[in-house]
Amino acid sequence: MKRPALPAPLWALLAGNFVIGTGVMVVPGTLNELSQSLQVGAATAGQLITAGAIVMCLGAPLLAALVAGWDRRLLLAWTMLWYAGGHLLSLLMPSFAALLPVRMLTVVAPAVFTAQAAACAGLLVPVEQRGRAVTFVFLGWSMASVLGLPIGALIGGHFGWRAAFGLIACLSVASAAWIWLKLPSGIRPAALSREAWGRVLKSPLLMGVVSVTALQGAGQFVLFSYFAPIVRQGLGADATQMGLLWAWFGACGLFGNMVVSRYIDRIGAARMVLVTTLLIALSLLLWPLAMSFTTLALVLVPWGLGCFATNSAQQARLVSLSPALAPGSVALNSSGIYVGQAIGAAAGGWLLAHDAIGWMNWVGLATVLLAVALSVTVDHAQRRALALSPPPGRPKADRTPSGGSEYTK
Repeated sequence: MKRPALPAPLWALLAGNFVIGTGVMVVPGTLNELSQSLQVGAATAGQLITAGAIVMCLGAPLLAALVAGWDRRLLLAWTMLWYAGGHLLSLLMPSFAALLPVRMLTVVAPAVFTAQAAACAGLLVPVEQRGRAVTFVFLGWSMASVLGLPIGALIGGHFGWRAAFGLIACLSVASAAWIWLKLPSGIRPAALSREAWGRVLKSPLLMGVVSVTALQGAGQFVLFSYFAPIVRQGLGADATQMGLLWAWFGACGLFGNMVVSRYIDRIGAARMVLVTTLLIALSLLLWPLAMSFTTLALVLVPWGLGCFATNSAQQARLVSLSPALAPGSVALNSSGIYVGQAIGAAAGGWLLAHDAIGWMNWVGLATVLLAVALSVTVDHAQRRALALSPPPGRPKADRTPSGGSEYTK
């Protein structure tokens, strides 16, 4: 049976996530050029990732509460214009000290957009399509990895990091226009009350899922943040070779996310999270075998397949657990992504500065395996809760206060 087509506004949200993802990943993609241009070490330049991740971590839940009653068309369009302005201002900065605070202000946009786009996607479709809609919108991040990141790395490698930042500013303006034209007006999810936020924060299941996300991000970004200088140092990669490696990694990520988007409603979000996280762990385990470009490309395959797909599955997992609390839980999940990036980038920077590159994959692997163990524990707890108190009709996690989608297009 052919599945119904997803509504057109989801494509605009997907494109917005593509631009957001490209902008977030432009720093690791151009880390070599940033380090050389600003005359700082790679470990120091990598703290742009840490500082930005801290802002996104703290900003996602705080801003979710602040903008709760805004029309999503207006909010998401203006968020992309903020992103454009931040990148334009960044390329004018003459030093690392000047760039750091501008970068921190710029990434306020991802703190808003990713979480609110996911929550908005859940309101644009019937309840039975929510998992598919959320993962579809998150495909934008995978597309950023397969197209945006390598293109940004190539432009940065050949024309400098400022040119790459300028490209993102232009894409952000185009994205704002697309969202304004395609997203229907009047989507105003009810603001979460203090009591509702309390329910999110006190829910062992929801906060357990968020904690899994944080551990996943920390484990990956120990190594991912410094991928460019590590590969240049170990394999002598130039800008073109780095661009090709990023493109290969991104292609695997796009394929993985497409598979998750297609099958997640059939096999369940929790199982998808387990599979994709184990794929990441496999690459970290095999990392010492990456002694050439060929073996490195092979080692990156499982990581690419799981990297972005697991974030999509986590978002869908939260929406399915409690659609009514999704604006808060998805915002906190975005915080989980970014706090993981901050911790991972800081730990990786410390290891890099202390000539302990060989430990990066093992530290990352241990952290990802903790995420696996916690994810399994949360899944078992959810099953026990459902067994002890079976809800009438369909599962309680699939019901909203109105018994369906708050906004159906």
